[in-house]
Amino acid sequence: MKKDALLKTNCFICAIIILGFAVASYVSYHSNNGIFKKDVEHISALTSEGIYYQIDAIFTKPINISLTMANDHLLKEFLTEESERGDEAAFVQTMRDYLYAYKQKYSYDSVFLVSSQTSRYYHFNGVDRTLAPGNPENDWYYSFLNGREDTGLNIDNDEAAQNEVTVFINCKIKGDDGSVLGVVGVGFKVDSLQGIFRDYENQFGIKAYLIGADGTIQISTDQTGFEPSSLFDIDGCAVFEDQAFPSPNAENAFWYHADGHEGYAVARYVPNLKWYLIIDNDTTAWRNRTIVQLCIGLLVIALVTATVLIITTRIIRHYNAQIVGLTLEREKKHSAIFKEETQKIYENIYEIDITHNRAASEATHQYFESLGVPEDTAAYDEALEIIAEKQIKAEYREGYLSTFGPAQVLTAYDMDIENLRYEFMITKDGGESYYWMRITARLFFWEEDQSVRMFVYRQNIDDEKQREKYMAEKMSRDSLTGLYHKVATQELTDRLLAESPENTYAFFILDIDDFKEVNDTHGHAMGDLVIARFATVLKAQFREDDIVGRIGGDEFAAFVPVPSAEYAREKAESLVATLCIQYGGTADSYHISASVGVSLAPQDGSDFAALYQKADSALYDVKAQGKNSFKIYQ
Repeated sequence: MKKDALLKTNCFICAIIILGFAVASYVSYHSNNGIFKKDVEHISALTSEGIYYQIDAIFTKPINISLTMANDHLLKEFLTEESERGDEAAFVQTMRDYLYAYKQKYSYDSVFLVSSQTSRYYHFNGVDRTLAPGNPENDWYYSFLNGREDTGLNIDNDEAAQNEVTVFINCKIKGDDGSVLGVVGVGFKVDSLQGIFRDYENQFGIKAYLIGADGTIQISTDQTGFEPSSLFDIDGCAVFEDQAFPSPNAENAFWYHADGHEGYAVARYVPNLKWYLIIDNDTTAWRNRTIVQLCIGLLVIALVTATVLIITTRIIRHYNAQIVGLTLEREKKHSAIFKEETQKIYENIYEIDITHNRAASEATHQYFESLGVPEDTAAYDEALEIIAEKQIKAEYREGYLSTFGPAQVLTAYDMDIENLRYEFMITKDGGESYYWMRITARLFFWEEDQSVRMFVYRQNIDDEKQREKYMAEKMSRDSLTGLYHKVATQELTDRLLAESPENTYAFFILDIDDFKEVNDTHGHAMGDLVIARFATVLKAQFREDDIVGRIGGDEFAAFVPVPSAEYAREKAESLVATLCIQYGGTADSYHISASVGVSLAPQDGSDFAALYQKADSALYDVKAQGKNSFKIYQ
């Protein structure tokens, strides 16, 4: 039975490996093939474009120069007078100087002139000769002279330059009657063009050809039209014969497969040369490498599969007996990590046996002792009372005990409450300073002794509370003055009245006299400065714990405990005097003053709304009586 299971396992593993490799190979091949083809097409197109414009730039200038020379009056005059003065050395030297000047100016390898009347060939370096029909070296001349085109190109050896293979740009010189007086032209070595092709071949592995309409290779990296050969005779290039001749304004790009070769070709017509530019990106080598890699991959996967089967069989047999042990070890490690990470979040974790009213572990008992619980105190409720008395801030003790007392915990458990939480302030230095603590408790039933137990997690949240306090304080402040805004002023006033309704309080409303004139005369920016300074002076007249706020545009309020109504009157009188502030210099000075209305609690009201109404009524009377004064509501 075990052998059958192992055999099935091995077969399953083999199937997964082979299927995975097949899918991965298929996806990888098609993905890489698609990317490769796009790269080939892109590189071929860029190469075609680059070579085309370089060739165009190279040939445009010499064609234009040949045309310029063909229409030069001096040349025509020379050819007209040649029959009479052709034997004069000075006359011939004049032509050589003329040709040499063009050679120097444009740095061509050859500049020549052929007279159709005498068949004399003039060259700037003095290597002159007479051309004769029947001589293969002169076929280019008679073929061009008898042709219909006025300009033409040919590749030939330059007899005037050590027979180096040269590209010649020829142009007919015509007389006024249209007769051909001669042929003038310039030439440059073909290796300059071959260098361009060679750079692309070395960089991208692409072959470039310039071919004639009959397929003759005019220029390539290793061939020229001087020794005619056909592109279509090259292995794999026969397919070009039907696709390599696009129309003059078109470009033909195609993938080909022929004679064991495959690749991508781009063909375009070069008008200045009347030749075709062929870019051949042969991908045969890449395809062969891909097939070889695929075969190697198949061999590797066969070896890997065999190796995996052997190793898997040994591993399964060797470790089968240890699976349970490894599982337990993993769980222990997981528990340890969980405990370590939990301790990073919580300050302390301990366990209480609520049913038996005691610490559930020695570690918990020791923790209680560290908090000041005497060593001989075993009862949990007693320890809780001692901790509350010694460490918990007074106002939080009752909530602490009512949340975590044994009776309350059991009641919560009976109500299916599984979690308890309480936040309070605690001390470690006998009450000199307090910080915020959060206790989270998890209730559960322990089957072993049929007890209700509680895991307790203590977490220091002082930073969290300080951030909350800071944000609450910031949100309750007016952005211009830093005083409380109206909502915060009302809430704080109502809270203080509710907490200590028996105390006497004074509620002040203060209004800046004629503030509209400040805005109208000096602008809103100055108005904001006046309000800010007024608020600063006002705040300085009260204690830190007094409630001082901005409750309107130029309206302020203060709510403070006072010992008597007389104290409130004296404070209002002092405020009027202090808030009479001078602004500006001697040339442009002005001052502001304040009107103050006062109401008293509890006699005038027991909430913000009532006190505000009474104080505002008193303020209204002050404004009506001339401002810069105060009144206590009666």
